[in-house]
Amino acid sequence: MKRVLIANRGEIAVRIIRACREAGLSTVAVYSEADTDALHSSLADDAVCIGPPPSQSSYLDRERILAAARATGADAIHPGYGFLAENAGFARAVEEAGLIFIGPTSDAIAAMGDKTVARRLAQSAGVPVAPANEHPPAEPEALAAAAAAIGYPLLIKAAAGGGGKGMRVVRAAAELAEAFAAAAREAHGAFADDRLFLERYIERPRHVEIQVLADHHGTILHLGERECSVQRRHQKIIEETPSPAVDAPLRQRMADAAVAVARAVAYRNAGTVEFLLAPSGEFYFLEVNTRLQVEHPITELVTGIDLVQAQLRIAAGEPLWIGQTDIRPRGHAFECRVCAEDPEQNFLPSPGTITYLREPRGPGIRVDSGIAAGWAVPVYYDPLLSKVSVWAETRDTARRRMIAALRDYVVLGCTTTIPFLLDVLEHPAFSNGETHTHFIDEHFPAWHGRDRYRTIAAIAAALDVMRPQPVTPAGADAEVRQGPWHTLGHWRLGSA
Repeated sequence: MKRVLIANRGEIAVRIIRACREAGLSTVAVYSEADTDALHSSLADDAVCIGPPPSQSSYLDRERILAAARATGADAIHPGYGFLAENAGFARAVEEAGLIFIGPTSDAIAAMGDKTVARRLAQSAGVPVAPANEHPPAEPEALAAAAAAIGYPLLIKAAAGGGGKGMRVVRAAAELAEAFAAAAREAHGAFADDRLFLERYIERPRHVEIQVLADHHGTILHLGERECSVQRRHQKIIEETPSPAVDAPLRQRMADAAVAVARAVAYRNAGTVEFLLAPSGEFYFLEVNTRLQVEHPITELVTGIDLVQAQLRIAAGEPLWIGQTDIRPRGHAFECRVCAEDPEQNFLPSPGTITYLREPRGPGIRVDSGIAAGWAVPVYYDPLLSKVSVWAETRDTARRRMIAALRDYVVLGCTTTIPFLLDVLEHPAFSNGETHTHFIDEHFPAWHGRDRYRTIAAIAAALDVMRPQPVTPAGADAEVRQGPWHTLGHWRLGSA
């Protein structure tokens, strides 16, 4: 493996390009016409435009991506996450083209992509699953009987689903028929597959996942858990490791279950086995994400293991170079997803041109970013701009470090989720580790930004506008740039 094409964009493409560079591999970026000036397209050794802005005509067009690989001599493809990362057909096309797919096999992706098949595999491996009916009848009376057998509340889920699409919570029999029909319509629109199943709904669960690595020589390792309970519309916004609700015995049981699922599907490369953790301490298999997770940096921070480098080495056929006893997570880490969204408007996307950017820096702070000042955030794709991750010895120290980092993060030109993230981090329930998947709905049902954030943004914008042009004194060669504090009369120095 010498040349890797990254079939993605944004911060994850930047992350993979840098990992490849460290591994001595050359890289090929693909970009749509909307991403001509994107950071990832300028960092790679080569870059190929694969079509117009809509993702269906570019990042989701497997033939264009394969053509770009052939044209540039790439011998491997890394899909990142999202887009075609969990598309078994794409993985199979890469395999059939004689290229290396940096991820699991197409068969594993196909098996885990069908939620009912995944449930059965988990059960066969002795992993607990929530009570369910995997083939509910459409006829109203029979459907009602099937639901009653499971018990309310229950969850309607799309068999081919993900990201909350085709999902409905039903708390009473009177809601069942309408919710079932609506879920089927949404599932068909999102996945061209309207198959649904019924599952017992777990009240106030935590979303806990186990990171696994598996090579081509039969070794499967786990790297501990991440808690991803703080979500809005089933999309994670804050993740942490370790989970404040998981002790050593529970961690071992969940890790053993994750490894058993991975072994049952003959898994290869990096993957994540997700569970719901009930308040009672019981856990239930949820799904397997057959790719690199968005939140992988926090596992890297506590273990010291570069997961993208591990993906590259496994894909190249190398055996895992560490054993389970070598993995000793240390400290606590958080990740916050910074998105171009307006939390006051139900997280409506907020694209725009980034007029000013200052990213936080300091000990224990990491920023995975795909943006730059002057870049226009496109309207066509996921609004994730960057991820801020922090590490510290204890949970509370890490939480306070994240608060300080986000306060230092300045993005002008589009509305971001930074003020909302700060409010979540400072909430007493979050500080105490009392999180669950309905945390946002319960504590922030109608969030409104605090005035101090509006004031800070207004001052920053005003200072940027007032910034004078560079002045070069007569007879001097050096450029002298007077900053906004000079413009405001040196008030910062007490002379105003």
